Amino acid sequence: MKRGLTTAAAWALGLALTTAHGQDTNAASAPTAATQAQKADAIAQASSFRIRPVDDAWRAALPRDAEAATQAYMDRLPADVLAKSAAYWEGGYWMQLWDLLLGLGIAALMLSGRRAARVRDWAARVGRGPVRRDMLFGATYLLAAWALSLPLSIYTGFVREQAYGMSTQTFWAWAGEQFVSLAVNLALAAVVFAVLYAVIRRTGERWWIWGTVLGIALLAFMIALSPVFIEPLFNTYKPVEDGPVKAAVLRMAHANGVPVDNVYEFDASRQTTRISANVTGLFGTAAVRLNDNLLRRTSEAEIRAVMGHELGHFVLNHVVKTLLAMSLLLLLGFGIVQWAMHRLLARFAASTGVSRIDDIAGLPLLMALFSVFLALATPAWNTLVRTNEVEADRFGLNLSREPLGFAEAQLRLVEYRKADPGPVEEFIFFHHPGTRSRIYDAMRWREAMGSP
Repeated sequence: MKRGLTTAAAWALGLALTTAHGQDTNAASAPTAATQAQKADAIAQASSFRIRPVDDAWRAALPRDAEAATQAYMDRLPADVLAKSAAYWEGGYWMQLWDLLLGLGIAALMLSGRRAARVRDWAARVGRGPVRRDMLFGATYLLAAWALSLPLSIYTGFVREQAYGMSTQTFWAWAGEQFVSLAVNLALAAVVFAVLYAVIRRTGERWWIWGTVLGIALLAFMIALSPVFIEPLFNTYKPVEDGPVKAAVLRMAHANGVPVDNVYEFDASRQTTRISANVTGLFGTAAVRLNDNLLRRTSEAEIRAVMGHELGHFVLNHVVKTLLAMSLLLLLGFGIVQWAMHRLLARFAASTGVSRIDDIAGLPLLMALFSVFLALATPAWNTLVRTNEVEADRFGLNLSREPLGFAEAQLRLVEYRKADPGPVEEFIFFHHPGTRSRIYDAMRWREAMGSP
């Protein structure tokens, strides 16, 4: 869940502020956590999202043919559930567009009337030095963008989630997290933008090359730092209780060389009804994590299937591969941004008060151009992510040997992800394969392996 950042800022800073968890050392908090979990369960039960239940007899009678078995699973999703899921997911396309347009509007507002130049001059007087000036400007710009985009953030992050029955938070709890996120982002943005513009001044016309190096280094740093220092600001970690689930996950991890000695759960129920899990980390920060919704609402077979998939991401080095792919994306993006900024600054220098790329007052333009580039690159990026997801799916099936559990878990994800997109829609908008194609993969594995 992205908190309080524009799309471009989130990519540039690499702030993976996703729901996570931390070691719970306060026994007094347990009743509160249990109460929140019960509230999440009640909201989920009251939701219109439902899957037609089946029993062991249905599973025993499941056709061996992969296509027929896939259709049997898809038929368990009622028409109204499919319609609501599609409405939620497709509405997200519009949210992406409004977010982009709002970001461009904020950049235009800051640049017009020499507003950004005046903020730069103020920051220079207060900061007394290029680094402190750039830190002040970067933080001020991010704060202004946050404030101006707050109405849209409230709608997308709270109102819309409440309307679709997936949020478990009160408004003030949600708002409190936004302020925590804002504080973290302001501190990071001040440093990142100051370093970026120091690199631009130092390297001149080659800044886009060195800016890419800086960007990848920062992303790697954030991937390592976030699970340890940032994510615990929003959720509580605690080890999963000893039992068959924990033992099964650790066996799968150790069998594949994942360097962990525990499995953690996090209290995502305080924010959402969604199920999720992840295995991530760099430089010795690897951790296996699953949320309390997954633990309480799914079977052991589903959990093994989901965690096999997540372990696949780690074993297949998807974090490192993604960083390498992102380096190419950043290199191309920064190169295009430099080319465009040269032309736009020359044309609008008089009205904006900005004439050089190394002027921090040009940051709104840089962010706007980079946002447009990222929007246009979305299909290519989503294709890369989908490819990783398919690889992790197949790794997880071979590891967990739970095709039925995997299919069951995929049905649950239809709560917030459209089940059966067309090929063009999937190519442009889907960062994961559609539900039908993922279940078909599992049923094809089952057919080929002769699995029950």
